[in-house]
Amino acid sequence: MRILVDADACPVVSIVEKTAKKYELPVILLCDTNHVLYSEYSEVITVGAGADAVDFKLVSLCQRGDVVVTQDYGVAAMVLGKGAYAIHQSGKWYTNDNIDQMLMERHLAKKARRSSRKNHLKGPAKRNGEDDQRFEESFEQIIRKALN
Repeated sequence: MRILVDADACPVVSIVEKTAKKYELPVILLCDTNHVLYSEYSEVITVGAGADAVDFKLVSLCQRGDVVVTQDYGVAAMVLGKGAYAIHQSGKWYTNDNIDQMLMERHLAKKARRSSRKNHLKGPAKRNGEDDQRFEESFEQIIRKALN
C-alpha cells in the first residue's frame, strides 16, 4: 500500500507525511512543472504542465489498496474504479456510494456557471486548524481501513 497525493497546491502534504511516517508507508507526491516540491520523506514525481497531466500520471500509478489524496472528483472516480481508497483534502472520503452524486453536482454547477456567464466564483474559505485536524483524523481512519 502506498499513498499518492495530487500535490499541486495541496495544503495537507505535511499531515500526509506525518501520518505516513507513523505507519511507515511510502508516499508519492505528484506535481506539474509549475510547482516545485521537495521532500525528505516522499518520492516526488514532476510531470509536464499539460492539462490533467498530473491526474493521468496519478491514475496510471495507482494500484488496488493505495490511498489517494485529491480534490478532483474525476481522479477520485477513476482510482475508486481501480480498487483504491480516495480522500479529499477536507477529510471527506470518496466512496462508490457517493462519487456519482458528487460528479453530478459538479456537472450541474459547471452548467449553471456557463448559463449565468459567471466565470469567477468565490473560492473556498481560508483553511484553519480545525480543517487540518478534521483531515488528519479522517486520513488516519482511511489508512487504518486500507491496512485491514
